[in-house]
Amino acid sequence: MVDDYRHDRVGTSIRGAPTCYYGCDFQSIRNKAIPPLPDGESHTPRLPNLKVTTVFPKHVRNAWRQLRVEYGLHRLHQKNVKAAQQYRGKTGQKLQLGCGPRLKEGWINVDLIPQADLMLDLREPLPFDTDSCSIVYAEHFLEHVDYPGPASELLKECARVLSPGGTISLAVPDIELVMKSYVNGGDDKYYDAQRRWHPDWCVTQAEHVNYNFRQDGQHRFAYDFETLARLVTECGFTDVKRREFDPELDSEDRITGSLYIEGRLPE
Repeated sequence: MVDDYRHDRVGTSIRGAPTCYYGCDFQSIRNKAIPPLPDGESHTPRLPNLKVTTVFPKHVRNAWRQLRVEYGLHRLHQKNVKAAQQYRGKTGQKLQLGCGPRLKEGWINVDLIPQADLMLDLREPLPFDTDSCSIVYAEHFLEHVDYPGPASELLKECARVLSPGGTISLAVPDIELVMKSYVNGGDDKYYDAQRRWHPDWCVTQAEHVNYNFRQDGQHRFAYDFETLARLVTECGFTDVKRREFDPELDSEDRITGSLYIEGRLPE
């Protein structure tokens, strides 16, 4: 299914470019999607003021802009690593990655928006103690992470910060539903939902399938249960299984088209 992340974070999502973990798109940066630093400093590095709009071809201009974005993210991350020191020495913490505006009370909510408790670049190691969390949760976020390397590194970090017996719980778009809908000719409830979620230019079934896979460059990988379960298992978790929708964890508006999975860290 389409991840409605982009719809409920208009103007705040930091996603889309091929080299950025969160997929930073240049339009979001131009709209000042990255919040100002606490001390009023600029995220933009003091790089030479080249006339990139007239001197260089488009692909060079894009690379230059991406460098500026990456530098800004690095500085933002470093400041929030320092802020994360408040969680040092604590145990039994609940961690939500890629929270967006769906904050959970009593959790550490992580994303690149001002509402989050911490604004972190999740390509970097998590700034939390080993064995300090009881659960790590991510809803419609993992598909925005490059596969297999970065996704594996992130899940291994989740295993590190979880205490023995801790739980990892994930929700991602279920690509199996997308493919079944395509094979069945789009004559099902899921295909009807896609037509409501997707932009107007998606008319044919192939256009809907491609949008599911890519979502304007924001989606980095599409999962079915077999692939996600293998990835989670390879990162150190056991008892990996498909689970049902949990109203205490999951967003009700994402039930249709979601794959829910959980695993536990060995005791």
